[in-house]
Amino acid sequence: MTEPTNRPELPDRLSVDPRSPHHIAAVFEHDIGIRFNDKERFDVEEYSISEGWVRVPVAKTRDRKGNPLVIKIKGKVEAFYK
Repeated sequence: MTEPTNRPELPDRLSVDPRSPHHIAAVFEHDIGIRFNDKERFDVEEYSISEGWVRVPVAKTRDRKGNPLVIKIKGKVEAFYK
């Protein structure tokens, strides 16, 4: 079997947008998963475990700068490495 690599600890808040202050590039070198209300989600743009919310895109809608339009959904959030 392979040995587990050294992975950085998953932060309380993380964003996929590289312009965000909550973006940590070292975390994205590994596969991470988000479980929201006990179901795995694959479309999460940002999450906060302590505050209990995720931001997900609204269909194919874009804002005026071309970024996906997102909504905040509250619930139980868990982040994990795959």
